[in-house]
Amino acid sequence: WLTSDNMHHQWLLLAACFWVIFMFMVASKFITLTFKDPDGYSAKQEPLILTAVTKLEEVHVPEEKHWPEEFQPTGKAFSANLIHQPLVHMERLELLRNVCRDTALRNLSHTAVSKFVLDRIFVCDKHKILFCQTPKVGNTQWKKVLIVLNGAFSSIEEIPENIVHDHEKDGLPRLSSFSDSEIKKRLNLYFKFFIVRDPFERLISAFKDKFVHNPRFEPWYRHEIAPGIIRKYRKNRTETKGLQFEDFVRYLGDPNHRWLDVQFGDHIIHWVTYVELCAPCEITYTVIGHHETLEDDAPYILKAAGIDHLVSYPTIPPGITVYNKTKVERYFSGISKRDIRRLYARFEGDFKLFGYREPDFLLN
Repeated sequence: WLTSDNMHHQWLLLAACFWVIFMFMVASKFITLTFKDPDGYSAKQEPLILTAVTKLEEVHVPEEKHWPEEFQPTGKAFSANLIHQPLVHMERLELLRNVCRDTALRNLSHTAVSKFVLDRIFVCDKHKILFCQTPKVGNTQWKKVLIVLNGAFSSIEEIPENIVHDHEKDGLPRLSSFSDSEIKKRLNLYFKFFIVRDPFERLISAFKDKFVHNPRFEPWYRHEIAPGIIRKYRKNRTETKGLQFEDFVRYLGDPNHRWLDVQFGDHIIHWVTYVELCAPCEITYTVIGHHETLEDDAPYILKAAGIDHLVSYPTIPPGITVYNKTKVERYFSGISKRDIRRLYARFEGDFKLFGYREPDFLLN
């Protein structure tokens, strides 16, 4: 009887051991599945969020901010949690905020949100998007995207070129057309973005487009604006050739350029600073794209705004977005250091706010 009782206890003890081992194996498997590298898993699973947080902490992303509500992307396809935002875009916005706080650059980084600024911002109410126009940075293509989203045309390919810049027919309302309360609401709640490129390369593009290869439907650049700049800024009065880049640089770098700007009207939008166009220190933008990385930035912006399933950014020709250092140096090679420094002094805010380096030919 005692022998039978001992065997019974041994079997119970053995069963208990097997049960403990089994539970340990189950728990171990659960832990392994929960914290496994998420590369092979759907982005919807919680482990991916945990991993993303860990990665951000490792690269020392500043923790100081609790992101305000108006700063959150509104797109359906984009999580409201900014830990999903690629680091490069977070760094751009952090740099912008830091430079905006730099009191030494305040005159170059801040501007009033005037009608001039509000006229530059196009509205897509259907998808809650605001786009600030910065000419000579591929804006025509973004306007086509918004025209399709607003329903004026069903596809980008259907939009006639002459419609894109016809404000009566493009179906794109400007933010300035709304009441003050409606403007404030959209600025607080909508997805907001604009595109920048190297400031000096943008000026070269503006000069070539408006004064060298000027299209026939914009004759005022050659026949009114160019003569005005030449009369004021050309050193050799005996020269009869058209506007030269040196004249253009001297005009832009003149601290008293505004008296001519007033005469030229809104045509100056092709060469005024990003600060004057979009007020980036006053308006909290969701994304700032760079022309030099547009192949990556365009799909990201569409996805962040929740419209990537509705429209695609037009195909970018190979090499068109690459910064052409040789071209920039060639254009500035015959211009005095004094004039270049005065030009840089005006556009320094654009260089600093968006992370562009001071040109090497200014440092030598």
